[in-house]
Amino acid sequence: MKTIFSFALILLLGTFSVTAQELALVRDNDLFGYINKSGEYAIQPQFEKADSFSGKYAAAMKDKKWGLINTTGEWVIQPQYDRVKTFNSGYVLVLTDKDWKYINAKGETLSTPATDKYYDFDNGVAIIRSGEKIGLIDTNGKTIVEPKYDEIKGFNNGYAKFKNGETWGLLSKKGEEFVPAHYNEIGDYSKNGIWARKGESFGLLINGTFTPIDGVDKIWDFTNDSPLTYARSNKMMGFINDKGEWIIQPTYDKVRAFNAGLAPVNMGKEWGYINEKGEKVIDIKYRDAEIFSDNGLAPVKEKKQWGFIDKTGKLVISMEYDISSGFGFLQSGSDKGFIDGYARVKKDKDWGFIDKDGKVLGKWHQNAENFVDTSK
Repeated sequence: MKTIFSFALILLLGTFSVTAQELALVRDNDLFGYINKSGEYAIQPQFEKADSFSGKYAAAMKDKKWGLINTTGEWVIQPQYDRVKTFNSGYVLVLTDKDWKYINAKGETLSTPATDKYYDFDNGVAIIRSGEKIGLIDTNGKTIVEPKYDEIKGFNNGYAKFKNGETWGLLSKKGEEFVPAHYNEIGDYSKNGIWARKGESFGLLINGTFTPIDGVDKIWDFTNDSPLTYARSNKMMGFINDKGEWIIQPTYDKVRAFNAGLAPVNMGKEWGYINEKGEKVIDIKYRDAEIFSDNGLAPVKEKKQWGFIDKTGKLVISMEYDISSGFGFLQSGSDKGFIDGYARVKKDKDWGFIDKDGKVLGKWHQNAENFVDTSK
């Protein structure tokens, strides 16, 4: 029995190690491949172009045609299309000549209602367009929402902004109007709060009721990492809670979001950090500063180079890197700082990854994207 149990455990651990694989898209010698978190090539650089993995599959190009590969680099969909978009919810958009269609990993086509333009699936739904109006379909190709809205943004935390005429609301993936389109602007959904603008007034939705906040002329999205978000009044920045109360008065020129209990704040040309009580924790002395990662490290800048500090302000990784993309290859809005143990950084002209001790993972590359969990 013990032998059988041990064998079963080995199989389970082996399965987990495969399914939990994380891969990063890299470019070397002008070819694209993928590395694992040991810094080794999981897929050798061999593609003319490629995208990061989206779950178990990634789009890649060979001989100027796009296909879909799996995590071993094998072609799941042979390179035969003019373009292959992001695999999501079991389907991917592919282009032949000027015709788009959805296919699954077996190459089977999804039958959908006629649409004037095609959009990627996003967590189980995709936009369809008829004339100037848009709606939603599910992964069965069935209509969830008939084309009746003017715009639908991407889903965040289960809800998407939608526009009806000149006003905005929030829509669920079932097509239900979670927040009716009564607002001139609205923020993304977060469990910690939703902001909106009605006319010239900015405020929060509290128990479904719009509550304006006097003197506020802009509010940024709440995240799921803090009960506070930042807002602006008379050109100065501070932090409010989900009731619209100023917890940290607007006394800063710029701020960024709280994470791991600290937020970057700016006065004049320098940055430092405060806690959620508004107390200064790290001196305002840096040329730039980004939010703390969950591992307790944050990128800070002196002169032209970036390093990493801990939550006491101690420099733990020296100022010798760049963290901004600067290349069209890198996705816009890419996360900066540490993600699941590694930070993507640039040194001289090359990109790579460092751990919390500043040790380089593997080698440097022409370009590198963040790691992606391929088990999802």
